[in-house]
Amino acid sequence: MGRLSMVLAVLLMLSAISLVTARFQSRQLFVATEVLSAKERDLETDWRRLQLERAELARNARTDTIARKELGMTSVGPDRIIYMEDASMAQGGTQ
Repeated sequence: MGRLSMVLAVLLMLSAISLVTARFQSRQLFVATEVLSAKERDLETDWRRLQLERAELARNARTDTIARKELGMTSVGPDRIIYMEDASMAQGGTQ
């Protein structure tokens, strides 16, 4: 009877140690999951900010303002347009 009790006590201790180890690993995985979730939220926020920034930089009004102020470009009026005819079209040919 003493031998059986000793075997059961050892099995009980192994089971208890296994349970504690499983709980510890579970907590570690939970903490890692929370850290990764926070990182995901941060990356999602950065992505949205970059999307907004890209949209702002690509706006036509901004491009027009930069072209006029920094590059000195102006709109072309009808008096500055030169029309050219294709030589083959002038002779009546078609392509």
